[in-house]
Amino acid sequence: MNMVANRQSDRRLDLSGKRVLLVEDEYFLAEDMSRSLRSSGAEVLGPFADVNGAMRCLETETVVSAAILDINLRGEMIFLLADALGARNVPYVFLSGYERWAIPQSYSKVPLYEKPTDAARLMRELFGQGR
Repeated sequence: MNMVANRQSDRRLDLSGKRVLLVEDEYFLAEDMSRSLRSSGAEVLGPFADVNGAMRCLETETVVSAAILDINLRGEMIFLLADALGARNVPYVFLSGYERWAIPQSYSKVPLYEKPTDAARLMRELFGQGR
């Protein structure tokens, strides 16, 4: 599914005041997702292409509304960051090419979306809009 084709659904989604941490190492996907989130009113933290950068952001930002996480960032797994988000009660989703069986059981309740998907769909999952 092409995210660009979903711009209309983005316009109906109001993310004003939401701060979304985006962690994705595929440049074009990250840029497209960022643009889509911003067009819906969200402030994008990132995108970050590595766990360390995203962790530094999480440590310095007082407000993170939600996060979109690629599971594998050039061989580095995202689970340390996922745990830190969970400790702060920040909702997050996985955006990945991985299938559910390849993800540790402790993350079985985390929504998993296959790349590519549109930001509006992910944000509806995280914020319960349009359901």
